Order: sequence, then structure tokens, then C-alpha cells
Amino acid sequence: MSAAQPGHVMVVTTTDSEEAARALAAAAVEAKLGACAQIVGPITSVFRWEGAIETAREWRVEVKTAADRATALIGTLTERHTYDVPEVVVTPITGGHADYLRWLVTETRDEPGE
Repeated sequence: MSAAQPGHVMVVTTTDSEEAARALAAAAVEAKLGACAQIVGPITSVFRWEGAIETAREWRVEVKTAADRATALIGTLTERHTYDVPEVVVTPITGGHADYLRWLVTETRDEPGE
């Protein structure tokens, strides 16, 4: 991958309602911090919180973006999130359809070639 071509990542978060998931996904795409987002759910999450094992119904938001947009995307997701400590995880995309990956980068730019 050349310096002119950023890497690609998927940024994932979970939230407690479909409405909240839609709002997070829309904010990411509208700000051009993500090319697209999928909402998966409801899912069941099991986790430890403040010393107790919790089970919660959640929705997962998966945002695909250029790696150089990940930090700003994390900021937007955490600022808009309703959780005290939201899950926000970045996973590298190590391959995929070349045209899709080019589109992913293009959609996260204000100007071509940015």
C-alpha cells in the first residue's frame, strides 16, 4: 500500500437501541468519517460492569472507513454515545474488492484526492 493510499478499517460500537444505533451510523456517514455503516441486532451482550455480570440487548454499528479517519470517527462516536464507557473497537481490513476499497476512501473525503 502506497503512502497516497490510506489503509482501511472497520470501527465497531454497540448501543442500547436501534434508534441510537441509527443515529450513530448516520452521524458517521454524514460527517464523511465512514463510507457506510451497518446496524446488526438485536444482539445479546454478556459483560462484567462494576463487579457484576450483566446481560443486555444491544445493537452493533459497523462503520467502514479509511484508516486515517478512524481517530475522528472514534471521537464522534464517543461524544454522541449514551454509555459511560462505550465499546469502540477498530479492526484493520486486510483485503477486499479493490473497487469497494477505493470507494470507501473516496466517500470519506470532501474533495477528490484529499
